[in-house]
Amino acid sequence: MASSFSFALKVKEEIATLPIEDAALRPLLSAFLKCNGSIRLGERVLDLCTESSKIAKLLYRGLSSIYGVPVRFAYSKQMRLRKAVQYHVLCSEVDYILSDLEVDLLSPALPKSLLGNEQDEQSYLAGAFLAKGSVNDPHSSNYHLEIACEDEGYAKAIAKLINKSRSFPFNAKVAKRRNQFIAYLKRSEQISAFLTYIGATASCLEFENIRIDRDFSNVGNRFNNLDAANMEKTVSAAARQLKEIAFFKKGNAFPEIYSEKLKALMRIREVNPDASLAELASLLSEELSCSISKSNINHLFRKLHEEYSIKHGPDPEEKS
Repeated sequence: MASSFSFALKVKEEIATLPIEDAALRPLLSAFLKCNGSIRLGERVLDLCTESSKIAKLLYRGLSSIYGVPVRFAYSKQMRLRKAVQYHVLCSEVDYILSDLEVDLLSPALPKSLLGNEQDEQSYLAGAFLAKGSVNDPHSSNYHLEIACEDEGYAKAIAKLINKSRSFPFNAKVAKRRNQFIAYLKRSEQISAFLTYIGATASCLEFENIRIDRDFSNVGNRFNNLDAANMEKTVSAAARQLKEIAFFKKGNAFPEIYSEKLKALMRIREVNPDASLAELASLLSEELSCSISKSNINHLFRKLHEEYSIKHGPDPEEKS
């Protein structure tokens, strides 16, 4: 849990430290306020809450520069779980700011006039991610990025906005989890593209580097396992071939092998018990002065096994 949170926080703080113009700040503030804002009724002030001081500074700058209203900080500390510090960005002019940012805390509707182009949509999604987003650490094999929403309709609107992108064919979906709804992405390439889409390019590079390193490691492990399995199969097959050759030699049945090519292969196998099929093909080609392939070698050993089964009968393990 700790590593997942730290990577998600790293993504958020990268976005929060970007040079964002006021025009792009409005859709970002709108999404953040919708996802993680509230109204303190007693004081009649907006309360934008975050666990990051860098995000708090971004919110402070945005509200101050756009609206020119007094903005102040407050702090609180959770007494359960991680006991994290909560930063509260507080400002008055509640009705004016809610109206300007087209935020209805009870409605799932998106602010259409603030989403005039794709850059505005990116900023809005960045704000939603800053407020309620999470992404698994790339060291995890479970790729997952989500934006949590209180309302199913709003989660569907966020997923639709993600999928509307003209820059990348996202496939965001919505699911219910406990008392929330989440708009989420699961595929690694979509997650890395979304990180870039909302401005977290450095985090995207880190995500991709770790993912590629782990994927290469997984591929290497699969190849090693495959090599081990092939080696075990080769050793087992060679042992069986040597046993069958010994049977013919011991019972004086060797002359009954009519194929001179097979006889030559049997002699070569005895001298080279650890040789692979490719190595046996090379040795037999050299002895017979003709081209012998691995499939030829395989066919000759199958013929040897058939002759052995006729003379000796099937081994007990073959009957079972």
